Amino acid sequence: MEDIAMATAINRGEIEADIKETLGLVPHFFSKIPTELLGPEWEIFKRIELGETLIPNKYKELIGVGLHAETKCKYCSLFHTEAAKLFGATDEEIQEAVHYAKASLGWSAYINGMQEDYDQFAAELAQVTDYVRSKAA
Repeated sequence: MEDIAMATAINRGEIEADIKETLGLVPHFFSKIPTELLGPEWEIFKRIELGETLIPNKYKELIGVGLHAETKCKYCSLFHTEAAKLFGATDEEIQEAVHYAKASLGWSAYINGMQEDYDQFAAELAQVTDYVRSKAA
């Protein structure tokens, strides 16, 4: 049993060392994650939040800014705004992301509130996209 406890402690220490190497410190919220979950959570965080994926980091963070303008999570809003800036977003781009979220959510509220027929909406959208594509060609 001591061997398992020691391996877990060493593993946590190694993970926290990687967090500190990457971020400069181990944020307090990571210390609350149970040891058996810390490794997987850190790997997901590194890959999705910090790593290069199909969506460039600046755009992922701008999506996060718009998303959390709606969820109203002050922690996430602060994180994604600062991360967006770290990845090169301007104040104007951050403002646009929030304005886009506001506009999109407004249309969602209206269309859902009016209980628009989904099949008609989908058919009309197909017509619109076909038309716009034909004009671009």
